[in-house]
Amino acid sequence: MTSTTGFFGDIASIDFEGPDSVNPLAFRHYNPEEMVAGKRMEDHLRFAVCYWHNFVWPGGDPFGGQTFERPWFGDTMDLARLKADVAFDMFSLLKSPYFCFHDFDVRPEGATFAESRKNLEQMADYFETKMEETGVKLLWGTANLFSHRRFMSGAATNPDPDVFAYAAATVKACMDVTHRLGGENYVLWGGREGYETLLNTDMARELDQMGRFLNLVVEYKHKIGFPGTILIEPKPQEPTKHQYDYDVATVYGFLKRYGLENEVRVNIEQGHAILAGHSFEHELATARALGIFGSIDMNRNDYQSGWDTDQFPNNVPEMALAYYQILEAGGFTTGGTNFDAKLRRQSIDPEDLLIAHIGGMDCCARGLKAAARMMEEKTLSDFVTDRYAGWKQGGAEAMLDGSMPLEAIAARVEAEGTDPAPRSGKQEWLENVVNRYV
Repeated sequence: MTSTTGFFGDIASIDFEGPDSVNPLAFRHYNPEEMVAGKRMEDHLRFAVCYWHNFVWPGGDPFGGQTFERPWFGDTMDLARLKADVAFDMFSLLKSPYFCFHDFDVRPEGATFAESRKNLEQMADYFETKMEETGVKLLWGTANLFSHRRFMSGAATNPDPDVFAYAAATVKACMDVTHRLGGENYVLWGGREGYETLLNTDMARELDQMGRFLNLVVEYKHKIGFPGTILIEPKPQEPTKHQYDYDVATVYGFLKRYGLENEVRVNIEQGHAILAGHSFEHELATARALGIFGSIDMNRNDYQSGWDTDQFPNNVPEMALAYYQILEAGGFTTGGTNFDAKLRRQSIDPEDLLIAHIGGMDCCARGLKAAARMMEEKTLSDFVTDRYAGWKQGGAEAMLDGSMPLEAIAARVEAEGTDPAPRSGKQEWLENVVNRYV
């Protein structure tokens, strides 16, 4: 399709041209129809384009203000509709099957909560038409509970119960719209659910408030019959000094404490994993092991900066290891690959929005294909199976199933009288194996 707004000029379509193409406005590796491990590539990756970084962020950083000049910047419903027109042009040009949004991204802030909710519902009316016209679907919706000054001390964890109530009402309104638009998930990101200093913080109370808030969300999901998945997005810090949803393991402990481990899954962001001191594949493997894997935000950090720079992925080996974990977890169900990434503030041309996503989608496609080959050939999985094969023997199984107490284990060691011989973990060989695929 050709852009209906003219924002992208005469760019008509982003097509797959193959790995030899030098066209910056074409896919070299992402072919939606290509079959990978028995599924279309589009169905594996389930790409989504985010609303906030692409159409709301003005290009500022801690030391400088706006660098992007967009015709829809402003706080009126007419400009919100223009923004939606450009957004759906972009989704269609990229052939992205999904998009994601915060309530704050798509509608003007009203003078009252009721006016803000009304604006959101009117934009949902507009979205319904755009979605029907383009075929683009909603991967997930979420509420912005961190930008406005009312949330400076948190939303669910705020010391003021009126703010807790305002946040709850905001989530209800956004869940209603997400449900109405056929969203496949609903995400909660606790951007300010944490503390700056323990000197003014009752941590036990705040955790209980957050637990009750999430239970309210789950109860409402069932009440309205929302079929999608509730997701939490872990992040360790920034903007707050310490956030309660620090990483996947921390979130799982929180869910267990408040009886939600079977109701809520995680939306894992690569950049947040790095901020928590982990690799992306570690967080994915942890979610897989704990049974709470849901979806991903695909954006990297600059490893020299030490903060969340939200850059598009460009490291194929990283993507291969990430999608290997995703495929090992059974792949996405309701989740997908959302590009929670933004342009560099010097990339000011409209086509830069397309080029950035093209590169990210190609990188993910290459990673997926490498991961699929690693799974099909089973070199890695066979090695891991063999490494733990001793646990399949009867005596070893008894140590784990409760039938062999500690004293019996000790007696067995004395009776056998042998010192176990270490076996190589073969890390360097395994790393070389991965490099064969990328």
